[in-house]
Amino acid sequence: MDEKWNALAKYNLWKGNTFPLGLERTSYLDKVEGFVGNSLIKVLVGQRRSGKSYILRQIAARLVSERGIHPRNILYVNKEYLEFDFIDDYRVLEEVYRLYRERLKPQGRVYLFLDEIQNVEGWERFVNSHAQDFVEPCELFISGSNSKLLSSELATLLSGRYVEFQVFPYSYGEYLRLTGQPADRESCLSYLQIGGLPELHNLIGDDSRRQYVASIKDTVLLRDIVERKPVRDVKLLDDLFVYLVNNASNILSIQNVVNFFKSKGRNASYDTLSNYLGYIEEAFLAHKADRYQIKGKEVVAGHGKYYLNDLSFKNYLYPGFGYGVGYLLENAVYLDLRRSGYAVYTGSVRGKEVDFVGIKGDRTVYVQVAYLMEAGQTLEREYAPLRAINDSYEKYVVSMDEVSFPSLEGIRHVQAWRLGSLLLDG
Repeated sequence: MDEKWNALAKYNLWKGNTFPLGLERTSYLDKVEGFVGNSLIKVLVGQRRSGKSYILRQIAARLVSERGIHPRNILYVNKEYLEFDFIDDYRVLEEVYRLYRERLKPQGRVYLFLDEIQNVEGWERFVNSHAQDFVEPCELFISGSNSKLLSSELATLLSGRYVEFQVFPYSYGEYLRLTGQPADRESCLSYLQIGGLPELHNLIGDDSRRQYVASIKDTVLLRDIVERKPVRDVKLLDDLFVYLVNNASNILSIQNVVNFFKSKGRNASYDTLSNYLGYIEEAFLAHKADRYQIKGKEVVAGHGKYYLNDLSFKNYLYPGFGYGVGYLLENAVYLDLRRSGYAVYTGSVRGKEVDFVGIKGDRTVYVQVAYLMEAGQTLEREYAPLRAINDSYEKYVVSMDEVSFPSLEGIRHVQAWRLGSLLLDG
């Protein structure tokens, strides 16, 4: 029992300890802040190594520094630490919680931070019980890296008593805060050519970054997918992810993917590839933007584009595919829209393709992405799909041009390094 207690004391704030906090991710902290003080379970989901643990610790630190919560009223457990390997199911987690209450005797509301909770069997029983306990009131903040466990099944597992926050790697704005660079074309190019995984920015040199990104990809594929899903062909799963990297920003259907692998002599059925694509999405390695018919305002099932959760997978693992900055920029714009809270689709109107349709509440934005628009033909090509849309919603063309082009028929040109604040502010 003392060994378990020592593990808890080591990673908590009770004896004057401090948390490593990293770059303060204010956008997430502010979102969560609006839900502090109620019984809703706060759930952070996202790909491994995207910064969820740091955000949980930052929330806990804010409770102490800004709300005056006593450190003994905070319990933090990270299931990725070896010291907590013994917490393998909800019963053991309950024993740990009881040990904490007996030793520290916290007064009033307790704040529980449970990191990578999917590694505790039956975790939802513990969480549901304590979230509703009015005798020993608790407020729970949990994180996980598997969206099947912590997204599509949350409504069932937690009976609707939760609010979910999806965590992405660093945004361009966070990159600027981290590096102290100004918002301009040079820093934007630098961000696009590195990526947003937080630890990347503590590494020096392409070799060390390449090894790090490869280890993340392999860990996600093996631990979040192969160990939990009925994957019979691990090589096919890996090759499918490579295919998505190679074809990000292209309209795809599952049949397209089946045909590609059959052309390579691979035995891959429609159902198998459909399942594997779902697993990759569930592990947050990639995201699908479904096709959206703008005129009829309806989603078309079966077709869409896939975008990577971070540009580093392309930059460091598969840089030889011949895609330029425009490929990276389109992927980055997709992630910007998602970070800003939009549901994102790829649009179609009168036979023309619109890169993105972003919908958030009663706000809709149409976004076209181009690397450079200096040539007149490029300018016309990028504006044409937006001009074909017959409504009054916001329309933008995003590019890396040093000069800013004038608005045309209500369509605004936005330099890529200025997009993030525009999406948030309108």
